[in-house]
Amino acid sequence: MHLSEPSPQRTPVLYQAGASSRGRSFAGQHAECVFIATPSKAVLKKSVSAIRESVAAAGRDPRSVLIFNLQTVIVDETDAKAKAKYEDYKQYINLDGALALGSGWMGIDFGRYKPDEPLRRIETNAVQSSVEAFSSADPSKVWTVRELAEWIGIGGLGPLFVGGPQTVADLLEEWVEETDVDGFNLAYAVTHETFSDIVAHLVPELQKRGRYKHDYAPGTLREKLFGGGPRLPKTHVGARYRNLASLQPALDAAE
Repeated sequence: MHLSEPSPQRTPVLYQAGASSRGRSFAGQHAECVFIATPSKAVLKKSVSAIRESVAAAGRDPRSVLIFNLQTVIVDETDAKAKAKYEDYKQYINLDGALALGSGWMGIDFGRYKPDEPLRRIETNAVQSSVEAFSSADPSKVWTVRELAEWIGIGGLGPLFVGGPQTVADLLEEWVEETDVDGFNLAYAVTHETFSDIVAHLVPELQKRGRYKHDYAPGTLREKLFGGGPRLPKTHVGARYRNLASLQPALDAAE
């Protein structure tokens, strides 16, 4: 048996992934941070609003939960260099492989559909929010199976930004301002090159704009994210289980 000293946080920061109705309900009660993957600003704005409503319905401050959207960034010194890099990456996309990956995420056998057939609302037991995002969430966009494969081929389910540091920073700021999302969960096109490029080109631009930290704040991850103490706040449902001895009489009575 491995014994270790409890961390200063005791309970790790609680992340929830997904924006289906069941996911939002769970996040409203329990999540401190939420990861989602939506392809457009229209869908993301709806998802963020719905999550914040679920948090409020659970009696919590809607701003006490941070929401991050999956995003892929291909960046270089200039727009032209970034676009050239993107064109190079595209030649390695395998559409059948991308659809196989998407089938696993969504629980849909895309092999049953023609490439130019539009995606329809399908009930599955997989990632409901992903199915909704590419089928029914945005009335202004109808996705075909081929378009989905090309989309997934680089970066996955989230949107793809390609450009120089200023272009990509403008896009990130635009998405934050127009959707109310708190930040982004960055995916990679090529590991580890994508992240090295972000550190070298994008981070300095975001720092100049006051959008990205220059140093890590002291303390635990929870303190860095929320600026409070290291442990779950008293308003969180998990805090009631800190002293199980005090709950025992109620548990005994329930039996």
